[in-house]
Amino acid sequence: MEAQRTQISPRITSLQDALISGDSAALEVFWREISEQGAPLIETIEGDVTHHLVTFLWRARAETHAVTVWGGPAGLDHPEHNQMTRLLDTDLWFKTYRVETNLRGAYSFTVDDALSRAGDEVTSTSHHFITDPLNPKVTDEKEDLILSLLELPDAPPQPWILPQLDAKKGQVELHHLRSQILGNERRVWVYTPASYTKNGAPYGLLLLFDGAGCINHIPVPTILDNLVHADKIPPLVAVLLDNVDQETRNRELFLYQPFVDFLTQELMPWVHEHYHVTNDPAQTIVGGGSGGGLAAAFVGLRASETFGNVLSQSGSFWWGSNKDPEEAEESHLPQEWVIQQFIASPRLPLRFSFEVGLKEDWGWMHMATANRHLRDILVLKGYEVDYAEFNGYHHWVCWRGSFADRLTPLVGKGSEG
Repeated sequence: MEAQRTQISPRITSLQDALISGDSAALEVFWREISEQGAPLIETIEGDVTHHLVTFLWRARAETHAVTVWGGPAGLDHPEHNQMTRLLDTDLWFKTYRVETNLRGAYSFTVDDALSRAGDEVTSTSHHFITDPLNPKVTDEKEDLILSLLELPDAPPQPWILPQLDAKKGQVELHHLRSQILGNERRVWVYTPASYTKNGAPYGLLLLFDGAGCINHIPVPTILDNLVHADKIPPLVAVLLDNVDQETRNRELFLYQPFVDFLTQELMPWVHEHYHVTNDPAQTIVGGGSGGGLAAAFVGLRASETFGNVLSQSGSFWWGSNKDPEEAEESHLPQEWVIQQFIASPRLPLRFSFEVGLKEDWGWMHMATANRHLRDILVLKGYEVDYAEFNGYHHWVCWRGSFADRLTPLVGKGSEG
């Protein structure tokens, strides 16, 4: 992703003019303003209602030679274009971008981080990423790498992710499930709504991949509590399936038939044995984000008799089959294998709700292109499709807010089980 072209911040320009004119107090006034309002500095653009100027700031507390912005509008692949500029001989370093006013994302800094060049690619050699000390908004501390949040004034609200005091809380139980088919064991969290009972009609079922992320980063239990309380969805049971490790995830979620067999022959029988849930595929949802979104579509393709609804957030539908994940990424040749399978197959009893971020662009592969292709194919084949695009990146800080929007079209309002 190429960086936005350099813009000029009016506030930084006025500060520079004040300092040049001899107003030595102007810098401290500026830092007091930033300490009160937080960073980055966000300014409107006269005559442009769809964009703002975003200026990332760094206050050097020691001798500093270079500060680089990573992520957000800076992207991750051209650090040499995203180094900050020092203001005169002050402790202020800055970098300004023109961005859409509804953007949401995450970013970090490196300070005096040496860059190396390999062909046309410039990378950081130390990878000592740090959050923005002037920005109090950060990603969840359960993340391996904590990042700072960038949220423009018109970024979509995320009303469902925080607990509501009057919303009754469901229960989350942690299990460990051994698979004979896959030869491994994993954690499985199962959410049951506050009103859960084993009497009456069975509950609808939601199966999500990357279970730990559904607990730590996309607060699925809280979102479900809130949606039930607001009468947006009927109470349902959610199964949050964890990964054994990253290597295993890279195998199981990327077009792997034994994983589908595990779901249909081991996981689902176990769920039905222990929980009062439906066996109606029309009331059963499989979903995930990124590779999990790809897996959800693949599971729907191979097991529509069990899963009648597919939920995907930024699904990796560009992926090719029968390739090691790292090898496939290095090939830089989007194959769209699962899309080709939907083209070739007869229409299946499936419904879809999926989305993609407009900033999910790696140059050689544009996520929106693959997702739009899948959407168009499904519509032409006569599938029921709910599709959306958001102005953001391949990150859970975007997915957590829109998860409810992807779920509700597949569940709808109904009566309690």
